[in-house]
Amino acid sequence: MAGFRFEAIDAAGRRETGVLEADTPRQARAQLRERGLIPTQVELLLETVEKQEKRGYRRERGLSTTDLALATRQLATLLAAGLTMEESLSATIEQSESVATQRVLAGVRGEVLGGASLSRAMVRYPAVFSELYCTLVASGEDSGKLGAVLERLADYIEARNTLRRRVSLAFIYPALVTGVSVLVVTGLLTYVVPQVVAVFENSHQTLPLLTRALIGLSALLRGYGLYFLAVLAAALFLFRQALKGEDFRRRWHHTLLRLPLIGRLTRTVNTARLASTLAILSGSGVPLLSALQAAAGVVGNLPMRGAVDEIYKRVREGGSMSRAIAATGLFPPVMAHLVASGEKSGRLPEMLERIASQQTQELDTRVLSLTALLEPLLILAMGGVVLLIVLAILMPIFEMNQMVH
Repeated sequence: MAGFRFEAIDAAGRRETGVLEADTPRQARAQLRERGLIPTQVELLLETVEKQEKRGYRRERGLSTTDLALATRQLATLLAAGLTMEESLSATIEQSESVATQRVLAGVRGEVLGGASLSRAMVRYPAVFSELYCTLVASGEDSGKLGAVLERLADYIEARNTLRRRVSLAFIYPALVTGVSVLVVTGLLTYVVPQVVAVFENSHQTLPLLTRALIGLSALLRGYGLYFLAVLAAALFLFRQALKGEDFRRRWHHTLLRLPLIGRLTRTVNTARLASTLAILSGSGVPLLSALQAAAGVVGNLPMRGAVDEIYKRVREGGSMSRAIAATGLFPPVMAHLVASGEKSGRLPEMLERIASQQTQELDTRVLSLTALLEPLLILAMGGVVLLIVLAILMPIFEMNQMVH
């Protein structure tokens, strides 16, 4: 049996969409008619997913990390309870509230019913299940511990999602404060300041330097503000286009690593990702070389990803992983020390977990410290700009009062 996505109309004229299983499209239409529905479109689910991939379909849009983690955990629980793979997939499809999840799992179930293993069925959906995901599922099938591997995989997906949210949420407040500050200052300079200083222009007195600078800046914004905005938008667009080229992106990532604060954050985030990925791979029975090869894809910074490739080459040639990590110079020294300890004691997965936990804690500390520092600095900067505007307006008034007296 295969999975089919359908669109149909019921007796009241309401449109229904969903997923069902049948041997052929004709049988799928017959099932819909038996349910009192008039089918308008029936598509093989695998073809639907392939069309989405050609249009640039990505896992983040079609199947969120939250949905993927939830479906993975449900599968793990059902398999641990003794259900067959077919029963587990069917139950997960029924329990899922996400239409995207239902579509993908129905397609996977159809492949499994056709004789494919779960990992091979998932490989048919590369936009949903990454190479790392499929590698772990395959290792679970080989070891006979698929339920336990899926449970760890769900934990891993949730941990990565949490790490991403922590970094994003930490900078939302500073970004909002900065955006509001820019809007307030722009509004003052373009609407409020011209009305106030118009009074001084008719007084024929020499205005203070600060007031003249404010008037000039206000006139510049009113006259050329839209042009500045267009140039800024064009620059951002060109920068994003340039980042699509690997050479430019690599140079940019090198620059990020050299920056005082951002460089440490970038290094910490990528180290935590690499360590947690290697931990779950090696702990699930994946050979170290295969684990390094698969884990390189989770490292977002290109120089650090190149360093992982170099580590892979050295380990393949017979070198130790800890010395290869230390030789790159791009990962924290604590990672090389703990990996060396894990290699000597035979507890490498445990040491990698400890590295991931330590780097995540360090990231939390650094992000909290940075945001705690940014907030008062942004408020002080905003207050300073507003103070300059107020002084530029009040200084001519003080001078006029002195002239009167």
